[in-house]
Amino acid sequence: MDIPAKPWPTGLSEQCEPLVRRVLAPNASPYTFTGTQTYIVGAGSEVAVIDPGPADSGADGDPSPFKGADTNGKGHVEAILAAVGKSTIAAILCTHTHRDHSPAAAVIKAKTGAPIIGCAALTISDDGPRADSAFDASYAPDRVLADGERLAGPDWTIEAVATPGHTSNHLCYSVLESGALFTGDHVMAWSTSVVSPPDGDMAAYMASLDKLYARDDRVFYPAHGPAIGKTRQLVRGMLGHRRQREAQILRLLGQAPHVIPEMVAAMYKGLDPRLVGAAGRSVLAHLIDLRNRTVVSDEGDLWRLR
Repeated sequence: MDIPAKPWPTGLSEQCEPLVRRVLAPNASPYTFTGTQTYIVGAGSEVAVIDPGPADSGADGDPSPFKGADTNGKGHVEAILAAVGKSTIAAILCTHTHRDHSPAAAVIKAKTGAPIIGCAALTISDDGPRADSAFDASYAPDRVLADGERLAGPDWTIEAVATPGHTSNHLCYSVLESGALFTGDHVMAWSTSVVSPPDGDMAAYMASLDKLYARDDRVFYPAHGPAIGKTRQLVRGMLGHRRQREAQILRLLGQAPHVIPEMVAAMYKGLDPRLVGAAGRSVLAHLIDLRNRTVVSDEGDLWRLR
């Protein structure tokens, strides 16, 4: 899906449904679509903030090819606090700790005293090409939620849904009163999620998709891109897409051993050159999964059928 034409409603509070508002961060890029969407849950005296997004720094000197696009959230914290208004922030929740999702948590906590609750901290070396593949080293949760654990406010109850794959610490959040599920980067309508080893795990990602397919959520609110109404239909399509990619890999390796750049060139026709590296990471994730299942083997950079 192409990024829609500007203007994008960055900095504005948009009402998605009675218990959910959205504030868009000014960090659009080929990997974040129109930017990170921060959600505010609750309509009363206490609210929860989900995926507070990038902090107000990071653009200058960023080594990424997008010149800080994934980290520059200037003014976003102020926009979140304005949207919250006189309500108390009872919890700041992050789906995962890529730096387009979680750095503003520490800033909001410093300004309001609100606790950071949700996914576990995770800071590892990641050689993926995405600007947001770097993990947020500043993230320090006050409480980590286990799968199925809940927290509540006056008019909302949020339940954690563990969905590892995109990252090992990825959580989705369900609002029990409305049937909404905040899916972070696990499920999006505009793009498939990048699964980038060493932390990204294709087997875990597929299992997490199966987990969502078994649920009956009314709507998905991803961190990037539009809300999703036909939730099970989308998840079914994403499962099928990943199986098709695996089948493509097996067909190519059935012809001859290949290196990953050759596979990407054959599998992703017309791909934006800026996304080639990310496609290679997802191919690698598929290959590692296939190797773990003893379907393929590798020797250096060369992959072949067993």
